[in-house]
Amino acid sequence: MEDGVSFAQLGVADGDRFQRLRHELGVTTFGLNAIAFAPGQAGRIHRHARQEEVYLVLEGELSLMVEGEEHRLGQGALARVAPGVRRQLVNRRPERLLLLALGGAHEHEGRDGEAFASWEDAAGRPPQEVPLPDDVPVEPA
Repeated sequence: MEDGVSFAQLGVADGDRFQRLRHELGVTTFGLNAIAFAPGQAGRIHRHARQEEVYLVLEGELSLMVEGEEHRLGQGALARVAPGVRRQLVNRRPERLLLLALGGAHEHEGRDGEAFASWEDAAGRPPQEVPLPDDVPVEPA
């Protein structure tokens, strides 16, 4: 796992279907891709041996085919597909479909975070023990 912070801008180039965000960000512990489909485009029917995937619809409507059964997901909807389950991503709508695909194959290590009440604090505490900060001033539009 790389140290530090990295940044990327979501933007699948015209004519491309994939933006390999994992590579752009240097992520090594899970898969992360932006996927765009023009109207009428579909991906391959596929499955993974060990990896589960989550799809988050950012724009448009995803027709997620799961073992031949269609599930329609609109903007903001998420779906998880387990390893071994065949799936296909399809855009049946007249507008572009943009989604994030996240995948992982190992158990999640939950609750390893530390929270700090201020930037001056050197020692962290479990997040549930640190109160939420005050709201910040909102910049004018």
